[in-house]
Amino acid sequence: MAKLDDETNVAAAPLPVDRPLDEDRAPIPAPPVKKKRGPVFWLVMLVVGVAALGWTAQFVHHLLTFAETDDAYINGHVHQIAPRVAGAVTEVLVDENRPVKAGQTLARIDPLEYEIALHRAQAMLAQSKAEAGRAHAAVDQAKAQVVQTQAQVEQATAQVTRAGAQLETANTDFSRNSKLYNSDQRAIAKSEVDTTKGGFDAAQAAFDAAKANVSGVKSNVLAAQAQVESAEAAVTAAEATVNASEAAVRDAERELGYATITAPVDGTVGNKNIELGNRVQVGQALYALVQPDLWVVANFKETQLTRMREGQSVELTIDALGSKTFTGKVDSISPATGAQFALLPPDNATGNFTKVVQRVPVKIVFDRESVRGYETRIRPGLSVVVNVRVR
Repeated sequence: MAKLDDETNVAAAPLPVDRPLDEDRAPIPAPPVKKKRGPVFWLVMLVVGVAALGWTAQFVHHLLTFAETDDAYINGHVHQIAPRVAGAVTEVLVDENRPVKAGQTLARIDPLEYEIALHRAQAMLAQSKAEAGRAHAAVDQAKAQVVQTQAQVEQATAQVTRAGAQLETANTDFSRNSKLYNSDQRAIAKSEVDTTKGGFDAAQAAFDAAKANVSGVKSNVLAAQAQVESAEAAVTAAEATVNASEAAVRDAERELGYATITAPVDGTVGNKNIELGNRVQVGQALYALVQPDLWVVANFKETQLTRMREGQSVELTIDALGSKTFTGKVDSISPATGAQFALLPPDNATGNFTKVVQRVPVKIVFDRESVRGYETRIRPGLSVVVNVRVR
């Protein structure tokens, strides 16, 4: 038993101190040592804080001072160049994206049919002028005939007056001789009474003939005057024909001129849709001509218009030109929201109503000095960020 106890004690005895540890047990890490932050760190933090505070102040100031929108685009006058006459294209003189001057020839259409039309109209004009000349000659002839017949009337009237005087003389002689013969047949011979009676009858016949001649001559005057009126009517018709022929000539000249397509204003050509030999129709778009006069249309929310007025200064940034800032001013504000000018404007009286903040177009013009040197780089349709100083 004593032997067993000795063995048990030996087994339960502790291991020697110099026995190595098990490989699975990890060493205990040493506690981290705190490093002191030096003055450089606090200086950097101070600079960052001041910058953040300044940026925040600037941001708040910008919000209170400016009305900003990125719903803005450059706009301008874009002319659609289209032919006024149809025909085959014989010349194309301007290529795409090229500057042109007002009146510069862009293209030509075959003018042959319009030249023929002009010659035909000129021939009709010459013919109508000849007819008008003949009508004027007829009027002059008729007026001369009227003058002649009026002279004949005056002459016939004088003859009537002379015949009347002769008739009165013959009547006096016949009355005197008749009285003498009736009172005393021996005082005058019967043959003398008969002679005065014949003279009276002859004078009466001459007087009646003269009066009849006056009536005939007056009828001739009326006929001549009617002829004058007819000739004048013919002149009026001929002159109307001349005017119509002249209008036809002007129209033919105009159409011949339209065979040459020219630029209406200074600008830059784009969207070219014409080639040599094409058959073009009236109104077909051949070129788009963009004028250099450009402006910005900014669509502001209705809540941003509270303090916005015409003439306020504007800062503009064009996306295509990077960080370059341009200046301008508010030119005008649209009389209605953009939705009112839409093809199908909203009708809030129908269906369920949902309030949507509306946008109002505002026209902004550039300051000429701010865009100097950038005129050729600013194009209609480019996106713009607009800041209007409202305070």
